[in-house]
Amino acid sequence: MTGNNTKKITVLGSTGSIGTQTMETVAFLGSFQVQAITGNRNVAEMERQIRQFKPKLAVMSDGEAGKELSLKTADTETKVAWGERALLEAAELDADILVSSIVGNAGLVPTMAAIKAGGRRIALANKETLVCAGHLFTKAILENHCELIPVDSEHSAIFQCLMSRGESEIRRILLTASGGPFRTKPISELYSVRKEDALKHPNWDMGAKITIDSATMMNKGLEVIEAMHLFSVPVEKIKVVVHPQSIVHSGVEFADNAIIAQMGTPDMRIPIQLALTYPKRLPSLAKPAELTEISQLTFEEPDLEKFGCLALALEIAGRTDSAPVVMNGANEEAVRLFLSDKIGFMDIPQIVRETVEKLGSLPADTIEEILERDRQSRRMVRELSL
Repeated sequence: MTGNNTKKITVLGSTGSIGTQTMETVAFLGSFQVQAITGNRNVAEMERQIRQFKPKLAVMSDGEAGKELSLKTADTETKVAWGERALLEAAELDADILVSSIVGNAGLVPTMAAIKAGGRRIALANKETLVCAGHLFTKAILENHCELIPVDSEHSAIFQCLMSRGESEIRRILLTASGGPFRTKPISELYSVRKEDALKHPNWDMGAKITIDSATMMNKGLEVIEAMHLFSVPVEKIKVVVHPQSIVHSGVEFADNAIIAQMGTPDMRIPIQLALTYPKRLPSLAKPAELTEISQLTFEEPDLEKFGCLALALEIAGRTDSAPVVMNGANEEAVRLFLSDKIGFMDIPQIVRETVEKLGSLPADTIEEILERDRQSRRMVRELSL
């Protein structure tokens, strides 16, 4: 891969759902030199990416997986490393674009390290970074001359709508949500749903954690907080709208009451590619949205009684104490327990709320405090679930 238009790219979390679609997009575009990739335990996928993209560095967070990968790729020129220090090395490696797609709070420290390395575009697919440390994160972006482009489909849609903003004021951000697999299911039936049911998202192909977050609608709550930091708006100017078809990815209502919305097929490769090529729009791998084939577009109010995680997120969205950090950490741990068949589906919002009520008023003004609140919340969830 050579030429003056070639850009250097690092992908944190390259073996996850967003990560693999990013690598697919990078291969399709053909104009990037992959500097570093990181993964957790998926040795087979990391080996495949090493052989296809020939990165300088490949990092596994899991030590045993890293050692196995090192043996399997000993015939390549890629350096293989593992552990937290190696992950920071990958984040700080010289790159024009860094894609942050590590799932959960684990993405916070390496993404911040990449920002402090300076002078690069951060294509952000890790919403937890902004939920837990939005004030620190956005300040660091400015101080280190970085550019922030959202990858989440909804925030990418809002970003695109704001391209035509001109001098108009934002009246409201309209943040769309599919409603997940249980949108029409009575609340009484949610107490007995299985993880297999919760993992069947009607529209999107995503990783397990984010799919469960979509089923509880915590994902939308996290996105509200993320939007507040990305677009500098208070929670009062963000309206969650349930849109089951997932064709309208979000919109912006301006001062004159005009609404501009972004539409397209539910395919994450569209926002991923825009984050890599902005301001250019290029042909993509995604299927076009044929409006004549779409029978209807419907919009509903979210059911906050049924989806307690979304209700909690909206309640604490404007808080500057530890509440957002605690909510995020407690939710990650509760989802892990649900996927391990240790708690029920409706235990998730109850446990997360109890944890926030107990730990949510503590200070969280530094990265160290944020990480400590995250650890405390996870410990409490494990205790509450016993």
